[in-house]
Amino acid sequence: ARNEERVIGKLIDSIRASSYPQEKLEIYICAHNCTDRTAEIARAKGARVCEYNNPDECTLGYAYRALFSWMKQEWPNERFDGVLVLNADNLVTPDYISLMNDAFIANGKRQIICSYRNSKNFGSNYMSCLYGIFFLAAGRFEMRGRTVLGCSTRISGTGYLYNAELIKDGWEYVTLTEDWEFTADQIAHGRKVVYCDEAEFFDEQPTTIPIMLRQRMRWAKGHMIVFFTRFKALMKYIFSRPEKGRRKNVGSAYDISVCIMPLGVINVAIFLAQLLCVALGPLFGADPVRSWTVYGILTGSSFLLSYLLMALSAILLLILERRRIGNVGWGKRISAVLLWPFFLILAIFMDVGALFIKNLVWKPIPHGEPEANEAEAA
Repeated sequence: ARNEERVIGKLIDSIRASSYPQEKLEIYICAHNCTDRTAEIARAKGARVCEYNNPDECTLGYAYRALFSWMKQEWPNERFDGVLVLNADNLVTPDYISLMNDAFIANGKRQIICSYRNSKNFGSNYMSCLYGIFFLAAGRFEMRGRTVLGCSTRISGTGYLYNAELIKDGWEYVTLTEDWEFTADQIAHGRKVVYCDEAEFFDEQPTTIPIMLRQRMRWAKGHMIVFFTRFKALMKYIFSRPEKGRRKNVGSAYDISVCIMPLGVINVAIFLAQLLCVALGPLFGADPVRSWTVYGILTGSSFLLSYLLMALSAILLLILERRRIGNVGWGKRISAVLLWPFFLILAIFMDVGALFIKNLVWKPIPHGEPEANEAEAA
C-alpha cells in the first residue's frame, strides 16, 4: 500500500466480511513509503502493519520483500499454509477466499492459484471501460484457454495464492513487473499457475490517458527485463532432461517464453524488412509503382481485417461476460469497442519505446478516485 488511505479500509472490510473462517486468516499490510494515514487506518481495522520507507526501492517487489522479511519474525509462533496477495485498491467477494482455498487444496497446495480480475470502476469512463475489457479478455480468452489446454496460465497483478514455503528464503522478484518475473521463474522450476474462474476480485483501473501511458510503459519495460533475465532459464528447462519421477510441462514453458518476448519490437522489425524488400524490388526488375500499390493494398487490408476482428472480439467479450459487468452505459461500451483495437496496438509502440528507455522510474497509480467510489457504491 502506497498512500492508500482512501481504499485500504474497504479492502480489509471486504476480507473480514468473507465466508472464510477468520480465525484461520491474518492480514498483513506493507505501508510502503507512505506519507498519509494508511498504516493508522490498517491498524485500526485489525491488520498487522509493516512500515517500510526507502525511496530508492519503490517497486511492488521491494514492498513484498520487506513485508515477508518482517513477517518471518512472527512465523515461529504462527504457521501459514499459503500467502494470498492483494493490492490496496482491491475488493473481494464474500466467497473469494474460500474458493481460492478450495482450489489451493485441490491442487495439493503445490501450485500457484490465480483468480478472475474484474473492475470496480468499469463504467467510470471509456478508459476504465477499455481496461475492464482488457482484463475480461485475460480471464475469458487467455486464462480459460490455457486451462483447457492443460497449460499453466500467468499471474496478472495481484489476486493469487501460493504455498508459504516458496518465500521461506525471502522474496527476490523486484523488477517493474514482479508478477511476470515470478510466473516465469515458477514455470522454469516446474510449477504451474492454475486459474480459478469462480473466485472474483475487483481492481480499480486508470481513468486518464497520462496514467494509462505511464502504466503501459512500465508493463512494456518490465516484460523486456523479464525476457532478458528469465528466457535463458526457460529454454534450459525446455531442453533439459526431466528429473526422475517428475513430469515436465514443456508447453507451459514455451508459452510463457513467447509471452515475455518483445513482440512489438519483432513486429516493427518485420514491417521495416518488408518495406526494405519492396524498396529494393526495382533492382531485381520489379515495377516500383505496381509493387508499392500491391503492398499498400495488402497492408491496408490486413490492418482493416485486424481492426474488425479485434473490435468483434470486444463485442463478444461484452456479451459473454455480461453478468460480470456492472451498469455500463451504451455510449461507453460503443466507445470502448471502437477504441479497443488501438488499445491493443499501442503495446507495439510501448515495446519499441521501452527498448530505448534505460532508467524507467516506477511511479504509483493513484487509487480512490471519485469515479471509482461512485461506481463501487452503485
